[in-house]
Amino acid sequence: MPAKKPLVAVPAPIDSLSAAEARRVAIAAQGLAEARPRGAPGARHLRRVLARIGLLQIDSVNVLARAHYLPLFSRLGPYAQQVLDEAAWGPRRRRLLFEYWAHEASLLPLETQPLLRWRMERAARGEGIYGGLARFGRERPDYIAAVLAEVAARGPLSAADLSEGGRASGSWWGWSDGKRALEWLFWAGQVTTATRRGAFERVYDLTTRVLPPAISAAPTPPVEEAQRALLRIAAGALGIATERDLRDYFRMEPAETRARLAELVEAGALLPVRIEGWDQQAYLDPGARVPRRVAARALLAPFDPLVWERSRAERLFGFRYRLEIYTPAHKREHGYYVLPFLLGERMAARLDLKADRGGRRLLVHAAHGEPGTPPARTIPALAGELHAMARWLGLETVVVADAGDLAQRLRAAVAAPAVLADPAIPSGA
Repeated sequence: MPAKKPLVAVPAPIDSLSAAEARRVAIAAQGLAEARPRGAPGARHLRRVLARIGLLQIDSVNVLARAHYLPLFSRLGPYAQQVLDEAAWGPRRRRLLFEYWAHEASLLPLETQPLLRWRMERAARGEGIYGGLARFGRERPDYIAAVLAEVAARGPLSAADLSEGGRASGSWWGWSDGKRALEWLFWAGQVTTATRRGAFERVYDLTTRVLPPAISAAPTPPVEEAQRALLRIAAGALGIATERDLRDYFRMEPAETRARLAELVEAGALLPVRIEGWDQQAYLDPGARVPRRVAARALLAPFDPLVWERSRAERLFGFRYRLEIYTPAHKREHGYYVLPFLLGERMAARLDLKADRGGRRLLVHAAHGEPGTPPARTIPALAGELHAMARWLGLETVVVADAGDLAQRLRAAVAAPAVLADPAIPSGA
């Protein structure tokens, strides 16, 4: 008789997760539970992060560092910002990323470009585009065509470089007619960002001259297929998410998202699960890990994918987080530009940070601890992370002001010789 094959245990399908398991899934999906690379992170590390999180949200606020640089620091530690600059705006042969409206203005892997062409085609018809810009497209088609022709003949060009209509006015965001025309063309996918100039000014060129030929020549998938692919990217990046979370990642429409989710569930590409304490249906990425523990350690940008959907951050971590830039100073609770500090699987603190480039100081205007996380555990990890950030930004010292319940102990910790001498701060285990 033939020998019996050994029995193989088949994992039971997951139909529910505890709140703690959901937190760990989300952290691991974002790459925040992994050790940071040894040595100087380069383009391959950037590719690995972008393959995991799908995009970087662009923001021009530079009080600390522009927001698109920060998620890479959170996952890789101190890296040369030139690595991202070259990937996004460098020579065509080295370019790995492109700009488009995905989760707001975003940097995305080149391979995602065909998946967003349906959005570009709708924008060209005046659909799915900001109201004022759509109206400008309807009212000034001849001018937009003339701007496109000028870019084709003279590009790359900024709005100020245009021969007509490039001067800004005091109305509608202060945009000139030339800027509006270029942004309409950007939405429609006919031009894209060739580079950035000065104080982060967009310089535009024809999309076919900026993107590598292989990307421009790639076939355009049907709308439904592209939307399913975008939702799978979102699911992989989030690990566990509600319909709203998934829809928000690429700012898709509710009805289309629901239809595509049903198709993905039917195909087994998303798994419906129940989450302890959640009152909404959740979906688990089939490839998601459910770690028994995570040892994350990271300062997070206000627009980091782990926290940019504030209701999800509250569901996962019990962490109510609001950006108070536009709140009058006397009404701010935690500060102007506040970064959460993730330690283990909890949000342990929040810090109001500023880079004083002239004085070469990283300023901690306020340091507040979160309930349930002992300061004795938070402070040493936070001090090390602040010194790592200061080194990354080319700053010499960390200066902690008096505001916040962690301030006094944090000030002592950042001055400790052991912290100052620590050359490498890992993010995880």
